[in-house]
Amino acid sequence: MIYHLFRFFETLGWDIPGMGLMHYLSFRAMLASVAAVLFALIAGKRIIRLLQRRQIGETVRDLGLQGQIEKKGTPTMGGVIIILSILTGVLLFCDLTNIYVILLVVSTLWCGALGFTDDYIKVFRHNKEGMSEHGKLIAQVLLGFIVGLTVWMSPDIVVREKVVDPSVAIIADGEERDVNSETQVTSGRYHQEDVVKSTKTTIPFVKRHEFDYRWLSPFKGAWGWYVKWAVYVLMIVLVITACSNGTNLTDGLDGLAAGTSATVGVVLGILAWLSGNLIDSNYLNIMYIPGTGEIAIFLSAFVGALIGFLWYNSYPAQVFMGDTGSLTIGGIIGVSAVLIRKELLLPLLCGIFFVESLSVLLQRSYFKYTKRKYGEGRRIWSMTPLHHHYQDKKALPGQVLFPKPVPPHHEAKITARFWIVGIILAVSTLALLKIR
Repeated sequence: MIYHLFRFFETLGWDIPGMGLMHYLSFRAMLASVAAVLFALIAGKRIIRLLQRRQIGETVRDLGLQGQIEKKGTPTMGGVIIILSILTGVLLFCDLTNIYVILLVVSTLWCGALGFTDDYIKVFRHNKEGMSEHGKLIAQVLLGFIVGLTVWMSPDIVVREKVVDPSVAIIADGEERDVNSETQVTSGRYHQEDVVKSTKTTIPFVKRHEFDYRWLSPFKGAWGWYVKWAVYVLMIVLVITACSNGTNLTDGLDGLAAGTSATVGVVLGILAWLSGNLIDSNYLNIMYIPGTGEIAIFLSAFVGALIGFLWYNSYPAQVFMGDTGSLTIGGIIGVSAVLIRKELLLPLLCGIFFVESLSVLLQRSYFKYTKRKYGEGRRIWSMTPLHHHYQDKKALPGQVLFPKPVPPHHEAKITARFWIVGIILAVSTLALLKIR
């Protein structure tokens, strides 16, 4: 709102000192992040007290994990702090007419409402299972279709494709020069003026090339056009659903999901910034997507909100985010990656979420298979999601392929090591901008 207020003052011809700073994405991104952090720190304490007074505490089942019983009664549904902090930074400093910001705000509220409903059923209706898996899946798929169809139909979601002209080259500052000039040039590719609707996305490790979902279409002509968009929309649905559930499974230790997601948010913000800048996208030879700079501001608020939440969620946690927070975080990550056409980088960037989800899938499949074959279910790990495998738990001799570590690790050490792995994956993802 501050951004739009200053723009209104400009139309009136007013000259307020510092007003021009609102034209800089970097300045607004910093303000959005600071606003989100401050809101989380100031309002978070009051929200935690409110949750305590309403006796909205975590229900804990004794699974033999170290420190688990001590968590009983800790306030949950703290994801409300994250959502309100994000919206504070976004509403103050983002361009609210930008289609990407609109989609991200809708996704935040949608996933937040879904997670809140799940937590409400667990806490107030005393149903430990919460919403049915089918119910959550349907809601996530529906959000995916909303985002996917908007990407397809909206005239504001476009790209400017790269073309090659042997007579023109681009120097580092973006100025065009004739190739016969003595000025040293860095690239002969530039972005055409016309914007187009595209189903292209970035491929890791491949230079000067993008993957086009139309290659998956067996048809050509009018049918091929519809099929390629149908395939692209289905991919968007899959990405958003997978990210939301992956983050939900990772939320099991104090600070784990929040800290790991903050690292992911930083990288996605950088990629959004670069994709929305004509000169930087030319220099790095990545897709130029007009308007995605606003996504960087949104993600700055997202990271700020997570950092502020970590103040209360780090070990020992004063509040848990619950599904209200974890489903929202995953939804934001998935939608952001799709909008900047970087969804194929997620298996690397979100490697923690990917492995956590894969561990659950493999554990369930192996347990069912061995139960049919041997009459009793066996396990790959002591417990899944994977982070629980490293905690103290009663051993299951002869039933686990990979026994728990001896001695078991403390919860805080597991979280810190997962953060370190997440940072390594984040740096590796950014390195792909040049390693192609």
